[in-house]
Amino acid sequence: MHSENIGFVGGGNMAASLMSGLIASGHSPQKIWVSDLDETKLQSLNSNLEVNITTDNNDVVKHCDVVVLSVKPQVLHSVATNISDCLQEHDRLVISIAAGINQQTLAKWLGENIAIVRCMPNTPALVQTGATALHANSKVLDEHRDFAENILRSVGITVWVGAESELDAVTAVSGSGPAYFFLLMESMQKAALELGLSEEVASLLVQQTALGAAKIALESPDSPGQLRANVTSPGGTTQRAIEVFQQGGFEALVIKALKAARDRSIEMSKELGEK
Repeated sequence: MHSENIGFVGGGNMAASLMSGLIASGHSPQKIWVSDLDETKLQSLNSNLEVNITTDNNDVVKHCDVVVLSVKPQVLHSVATNISDCLQEHDRLVISIAAGINQQTLAKWLGENIAIVRCMPNTPALVQTGATALHANSKVLDEHRDFAENILRSVGITVWVGAESELDAVTAVSGSGPAYFFLLMESMQKAALELGLSEEVASLLVQQTALGAAKIALESPDSPGQLRANVTSPGGTTQRAIEVFQQGGFEALVIKALKAARDRSIEMSKELGEK
């Protein structure tokens, strides 16, 4: 893996995080390329990470074995059609981290013979604690899967899904998921202020509690339901709060929200692919 040249078309935050993760795991920055129209951004990446930079997307394709499409979904059509001839000439693996663009659409834009891995990372990848689901098309070889997994694993955990349609559910669960936790944290902090705590104390307590709960869930063999039961003493304060959540339809609301996110992911895929 460390001998492969890896290129990024688009030098945004997620691309920068992946490059940082690769370098931290031992990949030479001299074997990493990135293209972007923003020359200031490119100079910053070169200065901070010492990677190769270019404003020409086709330079990335020519120099690299693996090409990561890391531009916004709204501009991916023009980017993809611009590099399609070069991709087919050089037979590269393409990894797309653009949300909402399915493999059928990518193949239409890039070429039907291109090996494509579509990924759904989430924003905690920016701090090396991401969760990424991957799906490969029929052109992807075992070695390609290894390359893709190693790249995304540099910023967190990776899982493969058997059907591309599962990525819509992944989008609802982990792709959008950080925002759900932020909403709960935001609401808890507001409640803490009403209960008389200072903003600084409320913020620190909520953040550390969220971190601690996640760490317990990761390290414990118990299910979240069992972990909740473990800290809910009968007749105590936690039970009283949980009862209020449940009486308000909390669990049903979570299911409804995730289904809405899944449905929107499907809608966006159709909208973005109509080009």
